[in-house]
Amino acid sequence: MDIPASPFRGDAGGTGDLTTALLTAAVWLVVGALVGFGIRRLNVWVYRKEELEYGSERWQVWGPPILAAVLFAAFGYHFGPLPVLLIKSLWVAVMVEVIFCDLEHRLILDRVMFPMMVVAIGLSFFTPHLGILQSVLTGLGAGLVFLVLALVGSYFFGGDALGFGDVKLVAFIGLITGIYMTAIVTALFLGVFLAGVISLALVAARRLTMKSGIAYGPFLSAGALIVLYQLGPK
Repeated sequence: MDIPASPFRGDAGGTGDLTTALLTAAVWLVVGALVGFGIRRLNVWVYRKEELEYGSERWQVWGPPILAAVLFAAFGYHFGPLPVLLIKSLWVAVMVEVIFCDLEHRLILDRVMFPMMVVAIGLSFFTPHLGILQSVLTGLGAGLVFLVLALVGSYFFGGDALGFGDVKLVAFIGLITGIYMTAIVTALFLGVFLAGVISLALVAARRLTMKSGIAYGPFLSAGALIVLYQLGPK
């Protein structure tokens, strides 16, 4: 992808831009940590509503604030104090929630996805390189493609390697990335590629077998995060 230059990249300009980028990253690191704690509390609340158990291991408790803090700082440094940073950070928070919920319960929850889809359509008006038509069409197209893949996989293999939660997640990723510069294609390719590489590594390490299922949500989320980071402001 030929990515537009961001004025707040570390290699983009003078000392003033670099200082602004570093300050934004520092502030956004703290904001991300607080958001991460909020995500953990949200997950606990949703699990109770869904009658699911919530774990108390360190990765479950501290994973969301640590990952959110790191990602918020990276996006803050990259984009600087621009309005688009707020939108990008919201999607980062959603992806962090998806990652830990899917890892813990192999679920991508409607209580999270459906409201965020509505928000994504609304914010498409204010997102550079997007717009409501591109957002909706990309979301529908990507979701339908993965729905077909999920149905075919279920018919032939009788499993849930690609579940309907993944279909909803893909539709959401389409809503927030669009097709500009093949963004959705790149995001999904990266997600599937990462899932394949990690799965093979775990099989080689005898942590999984060839018949084991994996949570695709974290990998699809990682692909979306990479693309969201690369797609700079106008």
